[in-house]
Amino acid sequence: MIASVRGEVLAVGIDRAVVETGGVGLSVLATPSTLALLRVGEHARLHTTLVVREDSFTLYGFADVDERETFDTVQTVSGIGPRTALAMLAVLSPDALRGAVADGNLTTLMKVPGIGRKGAQRLVLELGDKLGPVRGGAAAEAAVAVVDHRVKVVEALEGLGWTARTAEDAVSDVLTARGHAADEPLAEGDVPDVLRASLRMLGGRRG
Repeated sequence: MIASVRGEVLAVGIDRAVVETGGVGLSVLATPSTLALLRVGEHARLHTTLVVREDSFTLYGFADVDERETFDTVQTVSGIGPRTALAMLAVLSPDALRGAVADGNLTTLMKVPGIGRKGAQRLVLELGDKLGPVRGGAAAEAAVAVVDHRVKVVEALEGLGWTARTAEDAVSDVLTARGHAADEPLAEGDVPDVLRASLRMLGGRRG
């Protein structure tokens, strides 16, 4: 199995990036939150899983090991393939998924495209404690960085097809709803979570 790739980022698309490793450009499918951290021309490392099918070899990449392990674990549920598992992580962070499964929160699980009530119930029943305990905590909520990283969220949304104004408004609305002051900088560690929330708010709209 290809466990990770490291190299120059050659391209970043809506659902994938191309990373050059050993002179070979590898196409890696990833969540919007992972893609938002990549910049063309810069070097990056992605933790990966290679999914082999009779007619394809598909590489999935993640910003950290926790996401990759969660991706692999949710596929043990009947009816959940790699595409649905990736969609799950595009909407919910690993900790949010752990919390929803532990609490039996079907409403949260049904926010994932392709997951209905029966699918959500299956996730709760079949995953059980396989995902482990929620890992977040006070220690994980470090001091706010001086640099404002909300521009990364806006750039990621623009790359996915929304205009700068629409992206900025969505990010602003998400931060306001969370009690984030207008002049309060966004920490880099909060970028993936804010991006997910912005995507949920925008839905399929473009403009």
